[in-house]
Amino acid sequence: MDNFSLYPREEPFDPFAVMLFKALQVIAFLFFLALLAINPEAKTGKIDTKAEYIIAMNWPDNHPDDIDLYVEDPVGNIVWFHQREAGFMVLERDDRGGANDFIMVNGKKITTPLREEIVSIRGHIPGEYTVNVQHYLATTRAPVSVSVKVEKINPTLQVLHYDTLTLSQTGQEKTAVRFRVAADGSVSDVNTRPKSLIELTRNAKRIAAPAAAK
Repeated sequence: MDNFSLYPREEPFDPFAVMLFKALQVIAFLFFLALLAINPEAKTGKIDTKAEYIIAMNWPDNHPDDIDLYVEDPVGNIVWFHQREAGFMVLERDDRGGANDFIMVNGKKITTPLREEIVSIRGHIPGEYTVNVQHYLATTRAPVSVSVKVEKINPTLQVLHYDTLTLSQTGQEKTAVRFRVAADGSVSDVNTRPKSLIELTRNAKRIAAPAAAK
């Protein structure tokens, strides 16, 4: 009668098969963990940088004119195209407009339309910072719109200043922004009172020239 039972018979217990199945489960779990380690989840909006402040100057894409960024810290250090590192400040790139926005690859010139200079500030010095722009070479003889943005990076991204200025002739210098940084990194007294940094660099050259001649 057992051959005609309506209920299926239970399969005999096989401990080796159970152990093999469990081992496969463990291997699959470890493989999943390895994938997570290789492809970590992207954190949207996170900026991985050691800088405390970022100052960016932009002018229109593909523009041939040369615009320069100058930044002075509270102790008188100035970064510009002749002094690209000073104190905690670094000029990341001297963008000369159409003159140097390309690279040669296998004998072919590859250009970029971007016109941008960036200064990073990697530490806190209490006092006032000054940010100036200069129309170093006006090849088009037409006004150029230049935007300047100052961002505080840590502990979270904060735009301290953003504005657009107009430069119209070779040699023209304008103060984009001045701001004060406290010992704790907080910022106050954001203003645009004019101050020439180019004149300061010229005075520094005059002082350095006699000393170098000795």
